[in-house]
Amino acid sequence: MSSGSVADSKNDEYNRAMQRQMRSPYEYHHDLGIYFTRIIDGLIVGSQPQTPDDVDKIYKDEGVRAILNLQEDKDIKYWKIDFDAITKRCSELGIQYMRAPARDFDPSSLRTELPKAVCLLDGAISQGKTVYVQCSAGLGRAPGVAIAYLYWFNGMNLDGAYNFLTSKRPCGPNKEAIRGATYDLAKNDAGKEPFEKLPECAFADVSSSERQLIQERVRSLQ
Repeated sequence: MSSGSVADSKNDEYNRAMQRQMRSPYEYHHDLGIYFTRIIDGLIVGSQPQTPDDVDKIYKDEGVRAILNLQEDKDIKYWKIDFDAITKRCSELGIQYMRAPARDFDPSSLRTELPKAVCLLDGAISQGKTVYVQCSAGLGRAPGVAIAYLYWFNGMNLDGAYNFLTSKRPCGPNKEAIRGATYDLAKNDAGKEPFEKLPECAFADVSSSERQLIQERVRSLQ
């Protein structure tokens, strides 16, 4: 083998080693354990707690007093999470445990479940609790719920809420699911134009009256 080939081989090996170390924040690495980000006071978005020790960590280090889980049962089973042990530890610590299951990688499911999930999130935050919103990876469903909350309850428009969250936690939640849920909540007209026919800018922001209506409808789901 020529010296150039040897050097190229070493460079390739080095690059592969660096890629293993510098793993993409847009991918879920279950083996690295729990990974979370504080978005605002009272709101943390993260991956699934895998053990009761993870529950202890977010309770002691982050002041978490409520968990909102977006996973379906099959997600928990797939990752071999001891759900009973997790919920038992939450009960022992006095952590409120809430669920609003949505199918992973399914924008329609997320759109449907967003109002209930945001209702649960808003209710816990309104009680002064720090809420840990999680799905499996904390990269799709959970940040989607957090963005919808920031949009509907914190006075941001959709792009502002989306950019704010993703600047803190690199992820790719489905923006169209959030926009679709906003349309579902904000319109009273039974003969309204179908969402699919609206321009992409529609419901990327709402008026004060529409935001008030959204908040009323979300909170009515309690």
